[in-house]
Amino acid sequence: MGLLDGMLGGIVGAGLTQLVIKAVEDHGGVQAIVSQFEAKGLGGVAQSWVGGGDSQPVTAEQIQSVLGGGMVENLAAKFGIPADQLCAKIAELLPEAIAKMTQDKAASAA
Repeated sequence: MGLLDGMLGGIVGAGLTQLVIKAVEDHGGVQAIVSQFEAKGLGGVAQSWVGGGDSQPVTAEQIQSVLGGGMVENLAAKFGIPADQLCAKIAELLPEAIAKMTQDKAASAA
């Protein structure tokens, strides 16, 4: 199961950010996601989500670049939604989810 499979398994409802958090945790955690963004030249964007500062936005196009078009297309077909809508939803939720995860870890370490 890929990152987006876990994320979209229950995308209907109010707990969307929680689904993203679980998917990130299931697929290597925050550092793995940040590393994927760094590999595509978006490390500064991903780093802004970590540690409680102002999170920089990410675009649907950047999400597709980082996660790969083939994977996005396959999952969009699986869930019956257009790939651009899928990427837009992930772009909306991922910064918030990463910020929440790193804030929760910082709070529990204190």
